[in-house]
Amino acid sequence: MKAARFHGQRDIRIEDVPEPELRPGAVKIAVAWCGICGTDLHEFLEGPIFIPSPGHPHPLTGEAAPVTMGHEFSGTVAQLGEGVSGLSVGDSVVVEPYFVCDECGPCRAGNYNLCTRMGFIGLGGGGGGLSEIIVVDSRWVHPVGSIPLEEAALIEPLAVAYHAVSRSGLTAGNVAVVGGAGPIGLLTSAVLKGLGITTIVTELSAARKDKAASSGVAHHVIDPSQEDVKARVLELTAGEGADAAFECAGVNAVLDSMLDVVRPAGVVVNVSIWGRPATVDMQKVVLKEIDLRGTIAYKGDHAAAIKLVQDGKVDLKPFITGRIALDDLVDKGFDTLINHNDTAVKIIVHP
Repeated sequence: MKAARFHGQRDIRIEDVPEPELRPGAVKIAVAWCGICGTDLHEFLEGPIFIPSPGHPHPLTGEAAPVTMGHEFSGTVAQLGEGVSGLSVGDSVVVEPYFVCDECGPCRAGNYNLCTRMGFIGLGGGGGGLSEIIVVDSRWVHPVGSIPLEEAALIEPLAVAYHAVSRSGLTAGNVAVVGGAGPIGLLTSAVLKGLGITTIVTELSAARKDKAASSGVAHHVIDPSQEDVKARVLELTAGEGADAAFECAGVNAVLDSMLDVVRPAGVVVNVSIWGRPATVDMQKVVLKEIDLRGTIAYKGDHAAAIKLVQDGKVDLKPFITGRIALDDLVDKGFDTLINHNDTAVKIIVHP
C-alpha cells in the first residue's frame, strides 16, 4: 500500500509499504481522508521533533524514522480484531491517535494526554493516516455516525480546540478573545460560539479575517493593524475585558495582547506550539491575577467534539480549503501551507 514516510528534514517520500496486520483488540481502518497538521509542517521544516530520530526509537512503539505520517484522519472500519465490541465493519470512524503507557502518574490519574512516554500515531510510529490502511487499538476509535468523512478528518483538531476551551472554564454567556485565525484558532472559535460564548477574533491576514467572518465562528473580528485591540475589547465588554483569551498564533505580540484583553482574574490559555521560547510580562499576570494555562491535545474530548458537529453547533465544511491526492502531498499540500498559508485553512489528503 502507499504511505507518506518521513525520512528526515524536507524528506518525505511516498512509498510502497506492507499493509499492517490486524491484532487482537484492534481495528483495521481504510483511511478516507487525512488532514495536514501544523505539527507535520514543523517536522518537515525542522524535524525530527516528535518523530524519533534514527537510532533513538520511541519507548512505546520501538520505531524511529522513517515513519508513516498523519494523525488527523477519518476512515471506514474494514475489519475487527478478536475481542473488539461496540464497532461494526463499515462504520465511519475517527481516531484519537495516542500511544500511552498506562503506568505513569498522569496515566494513573486519568490524564493520559500528559503521559510521560506519550506518543502520537503518525509521528511516533504505529502507521499513520497518510496511508491507505491503518490498524489501531479499539480504545482510540470513535464512531462519527453520519458526519461526512471529509469533515470527520477535522474532528481531531476540533478535539484539540474543545480541550482548550474546557481548560478555560468558560460557560455560555461569557466573552472570549481568540488570538490568531489559523486552523486551530478558527476551530477554537467554532467551539466557543457553539457553546454560546461571545467570540472575538484578532487576526492580521485578510484571508483569515474573511474566513473567521464568512464561516460565522466569530461575533467580532479585529485587525490589530487597524484598531487598538485592548480598547476595542473593552468597548465590546462594557469596559470589563474578556473572561478568557486563547493564544493560537505562537507569536509573542499576540500573547502580550491576550494578557491585555482579559479582565482582572481572567484566564489566558496558550493553545499554540511554540517554535522558540516566549517572553511573558509577569507584571501583567501578577497585577491582574491572570491564570495563564497550557493545554495539550485532548483527554476524553472526542465524543463531545463529535456531538457538537452532529447537533449542528459546529460546521466543519468552511474550513476545508483543499483536497489532494497522496502523491501531491508535498507539492500541493506542504508547499501551499508553508509558502501560501494565508490562502488555506485545512488541506485534506485522500490516500
